[in-house]
Amino acid sequence: MATDTPGSQSSLHRANLERVLRAVRMAGSLTQAEIARGTGLSAATVSNIVRELKESGTVVVADTSSGGRRARSVSLSGDAGIVVGIDFGHTHLRVAVGNLAHRVLAEESEPIDVDVSAAQGFDRAEALVDRLLQQAGFRPDKVIGVGLGVPGPIDVETGALGSTAILPGWTGIAPGRELAERLGMPVHVDNDANLGALGELVWGAGRGLSDLAYIKVASGVGAGLVVNGQIYRGPGGTAGEIGHITLDEAGPVCRCGNRGCLETFVGSRYLLGLLSTTLGPDLSLPGVVELAHQGDLGCRRVIADAGRQIGTGVATLCNLLNPRRVILGGDLADAGELVLGPIRDSVARYAIPSAARQLSVVPGTLGGRAEVLGALALVMSEMDDSGPVGRSVQASVARP
Repeated sequence: MATDTPGSQSSLHRANLERVLRAVRMAGSLTQAEIARGTGLSAATVSNIVRELKESGTVVVADTSSGGRRARSVSLSGDAGIVVGIDFGHTHLRVAVGNLAHRVLAEESEPIDVDVSAAQGFDRAEALVDRLLQQAGFRPDKVIGVGLGVPGPIDVETGALGSTAILPGWTGIAPGRELAERLGMPVHVDNDANLGALGELVWGAGRGLSDLAYIKVASGVGAGLVVNGQIYRGPGGTAGEIGHITLDEAGPVCRCGNRGCLETFVGSRYLLGLLSTTLGPDLSLPGVVELAHQGDLGCRRVIADAGRQIGTGVATLCNLLNPRRVILGGDLADAGELVLGPIRDSVARYAIPSAARQLSVVPGTLGGRAEVLGALALVMSEMDDSGPVGRSVQASVARP
């Protein structure tokens, strides 16, 4: 029977430390019992690791209760490092600064036309990051990493935007590299739908689940897919492009070059075009939702029709991936049951019955903050061993 060498014992101990740290980092705060269940480690192992991390100043432990019983909650120390999230939407820029204990320390949003110029967008983002770090009282060298969300697919090999039709002013730009050079900080980049999924998984309507889809409906339609607790991007970074499912081969020409894509029937440009004759050219999608809630029959009909079309795409997703939950985000999510009911109707009609029965369709709980909070979570999920938390792992492993 083989015996463990000191080296293998050290490697195992390091791996267990990292498992505990990752679980706490992604949840924000966990009891020791929850850490044991989530990592598969024994209660004694978790207790010893938590004690080591507490002694090194990496985590803080506080008395709490769980199920009516006394428990100890574990969270990362507030001075373990700072993370920054940046979300570029088509019409807004949102930045948040948070710590590893999942506390948002500063957050701000401002209008921007992101299609015009990548350089202008980066200038605005750089200035806003500097301002919020000063507001939160932290120097730039305390930042462990930056999460960046953009409204388009990212090529996983080159880091460049995969579709210039979405952001024509960003042609040839690798936004992660560009922003990293400007800020002097590590930058992790992903598309907005993936970050919305990650935000809802960690902070919102997806907490506690390991399989879900986040559908964002705005100027376009995209999906962020979570499989076994991880964002699934596909080898080229284009997984989740649900907006380009073909609904009608003779339908309108889509920006992707095909006809009758889902996006051509539920994107904001199409929906607003249906109502502009009666409600005017200055109508916005939030305005349509507000009028629908007030009883406007035309707006209610347009939203219901969009819901049925979205539900067709969700049914296809349901048949392929069998997610536990679909979370609707973007402006249309504020319509609530006016859009969710028709989505469920289409899922019931077109999805495999067993998959449809297991699926819940709900609105996101984070609203317009989903993507920027997902950007914070992206940094936490992609952290390596070079920062202060990683050094604490190395120090713990090195102890005799």
